[in-house]
Amino acid sequence: MTAKNKKPSRLTQALLETAKDMHQAGVLDEGAYQKITMRHLGAEDKAVVEPLTGEDIRAMREQAHMSQAVFAHYLNVTVGYVSQLERGTKRPTGAALALLNVIRRKGIEAIL
Repeated sequence: MTAKNKKPSRLTQALLETAKDMHQAGVLDEGAYQKITMRHLGAEDKAVVEPLTGEDIRAMREQAHMSQAVFAHYLNVTVGYVSQLERGTKRPTGAALALLNVIRRKGIEAIL
């Protein structure tokens, strides 16, 4: 399957289904099953990460009743970074953006 394909081929889908069945039956161990990567699953299975504004981030933090220091601790970032995010001088990226999107969708309890 090439990177240009948007959907896994029928063969890939069949192999993924077989691997899932083998895993459920105990024939394929967890380590081997986890080696199936995102490229096998296709683009439609990837999580959507939406950009966040400073106001969004501040609202999430305040809704969780947390100070910037506590919120920063749970995100594993500095207090200064949280402050910059809330003021809009920086935009979250990478793991911080992914965590913030999880908090937006599922609430702060999802990462505690």
